[in-house]
Amino acid sequence: MTGGTTKKRVAVLISGRGSNMMALIAAAAAEDYPAEIVLVLSNRLEAAGLERAREAGIATAVIDHRHFGGDREAFERALDAELDARQVELVCLAGFMRLFTPFFVERWRGRLINIHPALLPQFKGLDTHRRALQAGVERHGATVHFVVPETDAGPVILQDSVPVRAGDTEETLAARVLEVEHRIYPQALRLVAEGRVKFAPAGNP
Repeated sequence: MTGGTTKKRVAVLISGRGSNMMALIAAAAAEDYPAEIVLVLSNRLEAAGLERAREAGIATAVIDHRHFGGDREAFERALDAELDARQVELVCLAGFMRLFTPFFVERWRGRLINIHPALLPQFKGLDTHRRALQAGVERHGATVHFVVPETDAGPVILQDSVPVRAGDTEETLAARVLEVEHRIYPQALRLVAEGRVKFAPAGNP
């Protein structure tokens, strides 16, 4: 960046193909982007996004949650140690299919962000596109938010929407929402990395 400003060191956590990860990597390639993707970490060795990250020249790591015998906090402590070792400052969840305990959420409070394929607070949790169609909403979209212990309940950083069209299926709607995800996640990370958006618990100014 210009003026000698240090870019924020970011880790992206994935469990699968990592399409949002690739959107973040592409954005961070710009010289004026305020964040640098220094690590892509997965809980699954077979996650396709790991190879995509390596092809982009990004360091990767795997910490398999299955090696911790169901001890979620032990897994998270290993995750935390890896992030610390890489001097990570911000963590982006991009299809990371693990729910965190309060230990990890509090450890990374205000520095842990996630993207959810719905206009929160609508449709928290899974199967958002099917539920949006069943509910008959006129618009559906995606939200980037800070992570708090309650699932999909953290303060919103950025969201955008698309119209739900007559004849939409889960697949057609998901494809349009994914385009929104790929656009707003890099924008939201920029806002957080530049300090223009900061974590504030619900009810606080």
